[in-house]
Amino acid sequence: MSDPTTVPPITVPPITVPPITVPPFAVIGGAQVQYTLQGRERETVELVEATYRLHAAGESVNPPSYFLRFPDRPTARIIALPASIGGQARVDGLKWISSFPDNVRAGIPRASAVLILNDHDTGYPFACLESSIISATRTAAMAASAADTLSRARGTRPTRIGFFGTGLIARYVHTFLAATGWSFDEVGVHDTSADSAAGFHHYLRGAHTTTRITVHDNPEKLIRSSDLVVFATVASRPHITEPAWFGHNPLVLHVSLRDLAPEILLASFNIVDDIEHCLKADTSPHLAEQLTGHRDFLTGTLHDVTAGRAALADDRPLVFSPFGLGVLDLAIGKHVYDEVIRTGQLHVIDDFFHELHRFG
Repeated sequence: MSDPTTVPPITVPPITVPPITVPPFAVIGGAQVQYTLQGRERETVELVEATYRLHAAGESVNPPSYFLRFPDRPTARIIALPASIGGQARVDGLKWISSFPDNVRAGIPRASAVLILNDHDTGYPFACLESSIISATRTAAMAASAADTLSRARGTRPTRIGFFGTGLIARYVHTFLAATGWSFDEVGVHDTSADSAAGFHHYLRGAHTTTRITVHDNPEKLIRSSDLVVFATVASRPHITEPAWFGHNPLVLHVSLRDLAPEILLASFNIVDDIEHCLKADTSPHLAEQLTGHRDFLTGTLHDVTAGRAALADDRPLVFSPFGLGVLDLAIGKHVYDEVIRTGQLHVIDDFFHELHRFG
């Protein structure tokens, strides 16, 4: 007789591990990127906010950006933003973005960029995307999210907006604000180029048929007449130096990072997206740190505001200075890639990787 206390062995089926393979390499052009993102501003803002939460939770790797500068072209630079993101995206990559301000005089955009996506398991790059649109999109989505979060935290919603700088980024910020429910009684415009200001005014007139739109001939008038000020310039050093211009305590989206003198920041509440990243590369917050020798002028990060850890009031200007994290570009780029695959429009470069056998 068999022993009734004997337990029969349990047979565990073998675990099948899928083979590691080299992913196909694809190229996604600007038209596909724009088609995928256009009209989905709310969805993109939500994606940016979710990525910030992942970053705050430690689910990302976002090293310092690297600036390539040129002795013979002092106004130009190319920036490398490497990053890695976890969560559902699980992707690594690099944004390689150039800023050549002299392009504008030739009638072509200042910035150009590509985004490389790398496979999480093999490290192989699997896509190259046109990224000037992705970069502008993530910047505008970040600005729209901050405008909403910070105005709610202060309990006041601006009704007069002013755009200082009228290029691609300003247009994208305006588009995202309008698409996420913002409307304004007055819109102000200022640019050092009268032609650029006129062109942006024409664009705004097509979007706002009844709103009062004013082109200001000097920055003081623009700032003093705006409750929400958007700085989207190519400034490499502070050119706004008068704290008194901000005496009405506006909300300032300091997107271009180098417009404001340290004295203005020291008289304001200051919110950044990431402290270590923002206090580098001679940004206005970095100059304020160098001037004071401390970081006490920083109120916190945008995530701190969302989590209720940063108290804000309306008795000082409120300045948001975002460095713009590479993980945001990565998240949006992976979203574009997934959507292009879903629609069956992915353009794969056959045999892009050639030497795939170790011994030939």
